[in-house]
Amino acid sequence: MKQTMPIDGKFELMIYSYSPDELAPAISAETIGYHHGKHLLTYVNNLNAMLPGSPQEGKSLEEIVLNAQGGMLNNAGQILNHNMYFEQFRAPVENNVPTGRLALVIDHDFGSFEAFKEAFVKAGATLFGSGWVWLSANAEGKLVITQEPNAANPIQKGLRPLLTMDVWEHAYYLDYQNRRPDHLNALWQIIDWDVVAARYDEV
Repeated sequence: MKQTMPIDGKFELMIYSYSPDELAPAISAETIGYHHGKHLLTYVNNLNAMLPGSPQEGKSLEEIVLNAQGGMLNNAGQILNHNMYFEQFRAPVENNVPTGRLALVIDHDFGSFEAFKEAFVKAGATLFGSGWVWLSANAEGKLVITQEPNAANPIQKGLRPLLTMDVWEHAYYLDYQNRRPDHLNALWQIIDWDVVAARYDEV
């Protein structure tokens, strides 16, 4: 995972590579506007306000997540999580599946891609409250699914995060209301598996 460093002492709002309406119907342009342009921007502004003079000043997001506590940890964790989340999408694709090495490892560790998707959605749907569901790799390259509450990230467990779905209500409520499983299932058509595979290749 590439280190996310501040620029001139400040973190910047990440820029995604697609147009705001390109992920519909899985995610609407309205949800992108609120989720990225308001929620994520607030985390960025909050963290930047906390950094000057602190022990975390000048450190990467990953270092802050591994070392900070309280509000600084929460805001840094949300930025790191959201950056990975928004980076992993593309326009909808039918029969959207991973290929190559990543596909082989998913089949090996979960039995099949369909079994992996079922386990991943179940983990996201059953996480109590707000948080994230993750596909990560351990030091040996084995894939694991974890539920991370609030702003937690798998790097805090020594894992390398590969794929995430946001199960905070602000990620889906405008489009799906309380139907969290429907939201999770819709996201498979917009996952950019090349991005996920590149993260795995860094293991």
